[in-house]
Amino acid sequence: MIKFEQVSKIFTLPNRKVNALEEVSLSVEKGEIFGVIGFSGAGKSTLLRLVNLLERPSEGRIVVNDQDVTQIRPKELRNLRRRIGMVFQTFNLFNSRTVYGNLAYPLKLAKLPKAQIDARVKELLQFVGLEDKADSYPEQLSGGQKQRVGIARALANSPDILICDEATSALDPETTEDILRLLKKVNEEYQITILLITHEMNVIRSICDRVAVMENGRVIEQGSVFDVFANPQTKTTKNFIRSVLNDQLSPKLLSKIREHHAGRLYRLVFRGGATSEPVLSRATRKHNLDYNIVYGSINELQGALFGSLIVELIGADDEVNKVVEELRTTVEVREVVDHES
Repeated sequence: MIKFEQVSKIFTLPNRKVNALEEVSLSVEKGEIFGVIGFSGAGKSTLLRLVNLLERPSEGRIVVNDQDVTQIRPKELRNLRRRIGMVFQTFNLFNSRTVYGNLAYPLKLAKLPKAQIDARVKELLQFVGLEDKADSYPEQLSGGQKQRVGIARALANSPDILICDEATSALDPETTEDILRLLKKVNEEYQITILLITHEMNVIRSICDRVAVMENGRVIEQGSVFDVFANPQTKTTKNFIRSVLNDQLSPKLLSKIREHHAGRLYRLVFRGGATSEPVLSRATRKHNLDYNIVYGSINELQGALFGSLIVELIGADDEVNKVVEELRTTVEVREVVDHES
């Protein structure tokens, strides 16, 4: 559906050159929700603007629907852009037009007959739950309602792809959840491929199928949401995940736990079916050890369970070692050290 092949983008400024993207390669499959996450300046927005050639790459290829967008003619590019809807952080609505007028605008540009425009606008308003707001102006709407209008407008020409640029970052948490449910509905009911960027890991966790993590213009990690959450490889990814799962110990909390638990501490990471098995009680009972669960959480990711527990194993060292080895046949086990955070 969308492929970036060794894509780089260099901006030339008066006194220097800025490498906004460096050798980025990733693919977005048809019908999936693909998230790109990174801190400000990571290159996320530049990446999005390359899809419909609002920016041209300095190097590499971008393939959309089997077309190399860097090679197509202007007329083909205009047709391609009609198949790509865009949703913005700041809504980008016409304040001088009603909700109806905002939704009708792209349809008028496409020169549809008035009857078709009326029918399409009515359908879109019903889809986003704003049937009673057709005659309202943007200033009369809440932030969530404005974004619903923005999403409806992006859907006006029945696109194949929806690009979302920080679509929820201006919204409160409850409204964010509403908009994410709407985007999921767009994906499932219209079979529209969604490429979104965000700096909020909760957005990735809530609706994305796969994710790419960006830093300094490069993709430093990518994969299914479950795999990236369950086994992050980079410090940046771990920091993003920590903000959502809250399953890591701060040095201060670890110090307090050490004061009350003299046994050896281990982190057990449970994935999928292992979360429903009594692996800990079974192993400790077999080797006549006691244990305390001192910290942990269980979360649902893409319909599967992922859990992380910090446990204290109490007993002779050789028996503790046997339990650890037995646990490692089923779950990931790491000893908690003082520098862990």
